[in-house]
Amino acid sequence: MATIQATLRRKKNNAGLYPISIRITKNRKSTYMYTGQYVDEKFWDTIKNKVKKNHPNANRLNNLISAKLAEINKSLLDIESDIKPITRIEEIRKTIKNKDKNHSFYSFAEAYFEELEKNKKYSRINCERPLLNRIKGYPRAKTLTFQEITPLFLRGFISHLRSSKASVGERSIVNTLIFIRTLHNRASQQGLVSKDSYPFGNHDGKIKIRIPKSIKIGLTSEEIKTLEELDLSDNPKQHHTRNVFLFSFYLAGMRVSDVVQMKWENVQGERIYYTMNKNQKNISLKIHDKLRKILEEYLPIKSSQSDYIFPELREANDNAKDILRVSKTANKRLNRYLAQIADKAEITKKITMHVSRHSFGNISGDRIPLQVLQKLYNHSDIKTTIDYQQNFINKDLDDALDSVIGL
Repeated sequence: MATIQATLRRKKNNAGLYPISIRITKNRKSTYMYTGQYVDEKFWDTIKNKVKKNHPNANRLNNLISAKLAEINKSLLDIESDIKPITRIEEIRKTIKNKDKNHSFYSFAEAYFEELEKNKKYSRINCERPLLNRIKGYPRAKTLTFQEITPLFLRGFISHLRSSKASVGERSIVNTLIFIRTLHNRASQQGLVSKDSYPFGNHDGKIKIRIPKSIKIGLTSEEIKTLEELDLSDNPKQHHTRNVFLFSFYLAGMRVSDVVQMKWENVQGERIYYTMNKNQKNISLKIHDKLRKILEEYLPIKSSQSDYIFPELREANDNAKDILRVSKTANKRLNRYLAQIADKAEITKKITMHVSRHSFGNISGDRIPLQVLQKLYNHSDIKTTIDYQQNFINKDLDDALDSVIGL
């Protein structure tokens, strides 16, 4: 079996830079595949065989190297699995060079996930890995290169997802297209595919990604009050679930991942300080009297400041991957009990943990200035707040209908 390794060849160009290449060795003979990228010798890590972090484009160059290694390794496996495998190093290089004209989308995707893994972006992996599996499920994409991802291919793929057999929702389809677009852009930045082959855009028959507007329905203040006053003393699990839901609501619709990861050390006097998991932004919110009562219920089982307030994550291993796994399981369980609570409260709306966020938006309506809501939601751009809050501001439409129908 041939071996491969990234290396810096000692043949500098006119600018004094050295080419990054992939060395292929078999039977003690070597050949080289060039990446088309050059760096100063001082930026090359001879131990790790990669570009050093202090290079301004280190991440991109190392991603390119990873993708090239994965692509060449796949070609080598194909060569070795042939009935009559090629043994001469010159023929191996020639074969790989011909194969390398079309870069594998799947190999590039795996290199992308490896990068996310190294950066501990487990939540993103968890969201995007199913998208890659969805693409692999398309009969015309058993093997897939970037060159094969044309507007025609994507239209067929979209039709496949919309078919009764696949039964994929519009938002899920859009998410999959965005994933393909993300990888295509990265491959283009790394020089693996031509920008001319870019299948997305607003012209020339290209694919335009339109993000569908979802309907956001929150509870009213009367429905929140009904939940608060509902007698759940006969069911501890439902009582606990209501506490978690209201805890989220009282903190401007805090996301469930942040709620279950809340620790006693986040409680400082009359405020809660925490960092949002989604965007790593810091926020501080007042502890309302209603919220204080919920906290007091869990004080008896507190043993230290580093304890989780709620029990969902107490059995999780102390690493980000396991915390994510247990958080997702906890969210499903809480949503199941919320459905039971909704039945008891005779609330016909579907209630999930995320509905606490919609409920806060619905009740605040246009009563709270957008700049204040932006801080509460911790949105980077006020346009995001405006788009979100428009789901819950209906007074002008209601007044318009009343002015006509009321006659």
